[in-house]
Amino acid sequence: MDVELSLAGGTVRLPGNLERAERAEGLVIFVHGSGSSRLSPRNRMVAATLRGAGCATLLFDLLTGDEAQDRANVFDVPLLGSRVAGAIDWVRAQPAAGTLPIGLFGASTGTAAALVAAAERPDVAAVVSRGGRPDLARDRLGEVRSPTLLIVGGADTEVLALNRSAFAALRCRKSLEIVPGATHLFEEPGTLDTVVRLAGGWFLDAFAAAEA
Repeated sequence: MDVELSLAGGTVRLPGNLERAERAEGLVIFVHGSGSSRLSPRNRMVAATLRGAGCATLLFDLLTGDEAQDRANVFDVPLLGSRVAGAIDWVRAQPAAGTLPIGLFGASTGTAAALVAAAERPDVAAVVSRGGRPDLARDRLGEVRSPTLLIVGGADTEVLALNRSAFAALRCRKSLEIVPGATHLFEEPGTLDTVVRLAGGWFLDAFAAAEA
């Protein structure tokens, strides 16, 4: 389906996949990073597992085909954050999902976009980052009120240092989880399973609290 975002610059139609889980507790919007798309095998695997745990999911492309040709757009965090905020508003208008608590699952540069959107939409129930770059949203980190989980590979030393710095700037309920031996893409056996377990627990706890 097309995700139709009504933004300040006009309407933007972006391809997306909204899938509702049986007895969904909440909805997770995936915010992919640079060089990725809604077809990312890792995010699709995580999304399928989260649906099995009781989460509806939305995977969508943050840029149009033409926009994606300009690499500068891939790293334009304010632009990407506005697209995520627009997707939240779009979900709120969908009869099948509009009343569900919403979580954001970011990866790489998508984490920064998710945090910018959470700063602008304080009703976001939770944010989870997988190997993300929250430091790229540094100017907005203090505004985030959504419970935020940063998951980083223990062998991804540079990104781990950036996450520790960003973690200190967050003023919300927060946690930093380090997956031993994992590199940036969590390709090592069992490491992505750990990400899914941590993310699923964080989202479901936050969704339950939002409904309480």
